[in-house]
Amino acid sequence: MYRQKRHTQRTILTAAVAALVPLAAACGTEKAGGGSSSAEPAAPVTGIRWSIDSVTVDGTTHRAPSDAHVTLADDGRSEGSYGCNTFSARTDVDGDRIRLSDAMSTEMACDDKPMAFESTLARTLTDGGALKAEVNDDRLTLTTADGATIRLTRSQDAALHGTKWTVTTPATDSRAHLTFDKDEGTVSGNLGCNDVNAKATVRDGRIILGPPAATRMMCEDSLMDGERALMKLFDGTVEYRIDHRTLTLTSENGTSVRAVAAR
Repeated sequence: MYRQKRHTQRTILTAAVAALVPLAAACGTEKAGGGSSSAEPAAPVTGIRWSIDSVTVDGTTHRAPSDAHVTLADDGRSEGSYGCNTFSARTDVDGDRIRLSDAMSTEMACDDKPMAFESTLARTLTDGGALKAEVNDDRLTLTTADGATIRLTRSQDAALHGTKWTVTTPATDSRAHLTFDKDEGTVSGNLGCNDVNAKATVRDGRIILGPPAATRMMCEDSLMDGERALMKLFDGTVEYRIDHRTLTLTSENGTSVRAVAAR
């Protein structure tokens, strides 16, 4: 009699535990507030500069201008470019859901095609509610609740060597450019008026530039002013930094030069 009672108690206890297991599993997929939690994307999406490739709305795909990009921030504010105008927006991230709101942008006038694309991109990014983020290798897809998609590719920094860097600061009428040759250990190009070449040793984020060898043509004053500023880079050490397609050179004497990678 006693043995039968203990056996019955064990049977009841086992059945009770079995009934609790699926209940516990179901509870594990919910937040404390009662809502379902969002899955994490397969790879990080914030803190990365993404080039925007296209936007598809109502079955029509719109190709993006080459400069369209966005950096999704994890600190509450994202920034980027629609292709002509730059923008920033408040960003809320919850698992694989990203919401951009309170967008602010510049209001430059561009030709018709970029402006039409900018309007489409702006609406899709900020007016469609939460965007679902899916990462596949270096590609990111953002999808709105109604099925519109934005396709992006992780941006890569331009290479220091082998890239033609067009100088933008100081102003040289877009004529000045520099190209670093890794095999030869040199830099060559144009200073706005005269051609130039020099030794260039790259090490630990710095470039040791040798004395410049340059032609000696005379040009208009504005070009010569920019050229004289560029000459101050040579015969010394400069720090360099590449941010996507922008190169910044800063010399020990305070000279700062910015250049963009030619397309």
